[in-house]
Amino acid sequence: MQKKVAITGMGIVSSIGMTVEENFNALISGKMGISTIENIQTVHKDVIKVGEIKFTNEQLAQQLQLPAENNFSRTAMLATLAAKQAVENAGIVDINEFRTGLISATSVGGMDMTERFYYQYFDDESCRKYIKSQDAGDTTHNTADYLGLKGFVSTISTACSSAANSIMMGAKLIQSGQLDRVIVGGTDALSKFTINGFKTLMILSDTYNTPFDNNRKGLNLGEAAAFIVLESDEVVQKQNKKVLAYVSGFGNANDAFHQTASSENGEGAFLAMHKALKMSGLQPNDIDYINAHGTATPNNDLSEGRAILRVFGENTPEFSSTKPFTGHTLAAAAAIEAVYSILALQNNIIFPNMNFKTPMEEFDLLPVTQLTEKQLNHVLSNSFGFGGNCSTVIFSKN
Repeated sequence: MQKKVAITGMGIVSSIGMTVEENFNALISGKMGISTIENIQTVHKDVIKVGEIKFTNEQLAQQLQLPAENNFSRTAMLATLAAKQAVENAGIVDINEFRTGLISATSVGGMDMTERFYYQYFDDESCRKYIKSQDAGDTTHNTADYLGLKGFVSTISTACSSAANSIMMGAKLIQSGQLDRVIVGGTDALSKFTINGFKTLMILSDTYNTPFDNNRKGLNLGEAAAFIVLESDEVVQKQNKKVLAYVSGFGNANDAFHQTASSENGEGAFLAMHKALKMSGLQPNDIDYINAHGTATPNNDLSEGRAILRVFGENTPEFSSTKPFTGHTLAAAAAIEAVYSILALQNNIIFPNMNFKTPMEEFDLLPVTQLTEKQLNHVLSNSFGFGGNCSTVIFSKN
């Protein structure tokens, strides 16, 4: 890369913890956050399992000390909690001291609130404040306003690769000299819309998700938010900042194969990984660990596995999916897995691919199933979305 992009802070809320430390402890202890639904009234409540954060909206609002008249959706509150952590972790006191931006990714936006009051808007004036939260950008602006950010604000929605693309956009803005610091990440809350939508697609599992297992049945939806702070080398040097890791390469590609399915040979995933490696200047054998997209759907794991083999061949590095811990958090997935990739680098640990039992019959690829210590310098993280939008980000120690 022409210009280093440092990561100086991170924050996360998920079904396995409300802080980075809680998430790390859950990952190393094998504590999964998959359960039955408690916060949403749905006919699927006892049929599917999800990665749900067990705090109500009222409890989240109390944690943020929001005024009673606020119009924050659950998606916005999760985002704000995680972004606030990231800013504090980066030691940022004056958020507008440098040219600073916020790029947040979401697919649900404020749907968790707007769907709740759909039939009441004409008769109940009190709930109309939530109408504009349907706009995905409203989630981002609420977070920006809470943080006091006056700079560049943008929202990305490319399905399940959204947060990876927010990281890429933030890195590009720093590399091009347009911004000095960008808070990037993603957020999504569980909603009836996504539950019903994925149920219709028949890719939800009624048990715990099992990525890369021959008998995988589908994904568990989850909710989460995570953000990382990207800063230019100049800011890092000027403030003598501690660097958690670097964004060393990234790539985005679209296989234009299907509205929701990935191509059988993993063309988009292959191109995204290839582009990321080329940008980073790394060779395939330089990658020490792959944090796989690994949704546990029949289509994704076959497509991603074939793409990994096309890139790495017989020298495929250790890989695992962390989605058995959190469920698939849609637009937030690449952001929480960016945090997990950084934690892996910092601690020289590969997190286990939980629930794996039977190798896939199509190829000889075995994920890491036990917590494994290994010297890590470069971690590649995959995120693939509906519409064929495939994204890869490489995180490095230096």
